[in-house]
Amino acid sequence: MKVLLVEDDESLALGLASSLQDAGLLVEIAGEGRTADFMISTERYDAVILDLGLPDGSGAQWLSGWREQGIELPVLILTARERWSDKAAGFSAGADDYVTKPFETAEILFRLRALVRRAHGHAHPVIRVGDICLDTHSAQVTRAGMPVSLTAQELRLLSHLVHAAPRVVSRAELTEHVYDGDTEPDSNVIDVQVSRLRRKLGSQSIETLRGQGYRMVADTSEAS
Repeated sequence: MKVLLVEDDESLALGLASSLQDAGLLVEIAGEGRTADFMISTERYDAVILDLGLPDGSGAQWLSGWREQGIELPVLILTARERWSDKAAGFSAGADDYVTKPFETAEILFRLRALVRRAHGHAHPVIRVGDICLDTHSAQVTRAGMPVSLTAQELRLLSHLVHAAPRVVSRAELTEHVYDGDTEPDSNVIDVQVSRLRRKLGSQSIETLRGQGYRMVADTSEAS
């Protein structure tokens, strides 16, 4: 999962980003609305964490503008404002969820995972493709009921494929969601990661469509 954190409090932003990264998320930070606006227009994100009190305008105003442009990615409002009128303004602008400061990082993580899951049309926290299950709350993966150990990058790649299934996901899209914007991975790195996932999840679990990308399928081979 790749998240844009829009927060002008540098200490808070760095602390939250570090905690989310420890949980396996990719996090990029913007300290102003205009910076976030540029990043959203040039990068792909799974969700946005947005502070209402930004130095260059209300977060609700920036959010309203993004919604008017047709940008539909999930947005979690993060703010110290507790008045209902402030919350109403955020929801009216197009927010999907709301958390007030101070907060528990675990709550942010749970809410983000739920927002991204629902954005892909999944109501249940456990997403299944054949005998492969991804628990979006715990970030645990099983195959035929047996736990599967994955690296952070493998988990991010698999999570994106599982959420998108049965849609075909391009190599470029996977690269943007698995690696941060400052990283330029080798051209074959996605192929290598997919190959490793197939060894762990079954040779037919991820289908390659030449010239298009990859998609999760129900592997009919027996789990070892």
